[in-house]
Amino acid sequence: MNTRMDRKKFHFGLYGFENGPTSCRTEKYVKAIAEMGTNYVLTCRTSRETLDFMHKYGLGAIEFLNPLPHWGGNGYGYVGRMPEKYPLEKYYIEPSKTFQDHPALWALEMADEPSAMDFPYMGNVVEAINNAYPNQFPFINLYPSHARVAENTEDMIKSDLGATSYAAYLDQYCQYIPTDYISYDFYLYGGPLEGRDYNRAGKLSRFLENLRLVADVCRKHGKDFWIIMLGNNWECQPDGYPPATFAPANYLRFQAYTAMAFGVKTISWWEHWIFSRDGEITEQYDRIREVQLEIHDFADEYMKYRNVYTHFVGFENYPDLTCVNQESVECLNNGTFFGVKSDNGAPLIIGDMVSDTDGSHALMISTADDPYDHDPRSYNITFSAGKRMVHAYGAGGMIPVTKLEDGSYSVPISSNQGILVVAR
Repeated sequence: MNTRMDRKKFHFGLYGFENGPTSCRTEKYVKAIAEMGTNYVLTCRTSRETLDFMHKYGLGAIEFLNPLPHWGGNGYGYVGRMPEKYPLEKYYIEPSKTFQDHPALWALEMADEPSAMDFPYMGNVVEAINNAYPNQFPFINLYPSHARVAENTEDMIKSDLGATSYAAYLDQYCQYIPTDYISYDFYLYGGPLEGRDYNRAGKLSRFLENLRLVADVCRKHGKDFWIIMLGNNWECQPDGYPPATFAPANYLRFQAYTAMAFGVKTISWWEHWIFSRDGEITEQYDRIREVQLEIHDFADEYMKYRNVYTHFVGFENYPDLTCVNQESVECLNNGTFFGVKSDNGAPLIIGDMVSDTDGSHALMISTADDPYDHDPRSYNITFSAGKRMVHAYGAGGMIPVTKLEDGSYSVPISSNQGILVVAR
């Protein structure tokens, strides 16, 4: 992949410029974004001056590559007609001859939530971009699993996915489009207040199943897993207006740590209202900053490991797996770690991870007892690891591991937190 993006590092991205006021394209704004632990700004259109600021503070930009429609359902006059409406030479190759490069330009976004009907042609576009733009890679973001499947099976023009199922949508993406990542968005806490499905068996369960489906495909095809999630409550209000309520930091933590348990390597936030219309920092800026910086505390250690499977532990009394095509287990035994569970019965989402460098094993553990931040608690994760040396990492870096009298281990944790446990 053509890239200025260090893919060995864990990255955070923000929707930073397209929805913000003009004042948010100033050096003050760019500096603030960098200081909150953000690595790049996604789907933006920027001036050369703003790109200079971004390069100064170490930020990358994923910019629109015109033309960029939202490619999905209801037709829009686009679905299945990309070769006709946007010929390869005219819209992708010829513009590269006058393209003004910049060291802050990391990638070019070519489609958001495209239909599978355009995947064959988009594969040709991806190859053209890789050849014509030596320093940028093509960025594509896919639909979540709750997008509509074919409603008119003859031509699928009214379908969001352009495929008969979400699994088929992902398979066709991998068949036709040669990227080494899959990115999609899922806004767990989003939508109008009257339409939110705050039932754990509803949208939360679909959120987990979507993670499972994409993680499986990424493992199968050797692709990195990227995700876009909600950095604030979103009630479909007009751009420039604050939400009625702000998302607590634990909403961010639950999304981020759960995604990491499925092996995600890049998280972007839809960051509505981290800056006001006047460009002033809001309370949500501080929350995103807090969560991003605590994950950066151990992200380098996390990135040493590859996710090989994700387990659901202790969900027997919870409806969260209603839509998930995977069973819960009472505790995790994987041949390296034994009897992994919480000491109070709280459910856990556990990423099973391995190092291809030294053969060591790790668990990325996300707590799942309080996803709506009603009653956060502190407890412990208990487990055995044979004769292996155990370390744990989380917010602040290395965290204490207590060896108990019977030779097992205990690690402190709390609701909506994540830790990485390593056994060597």
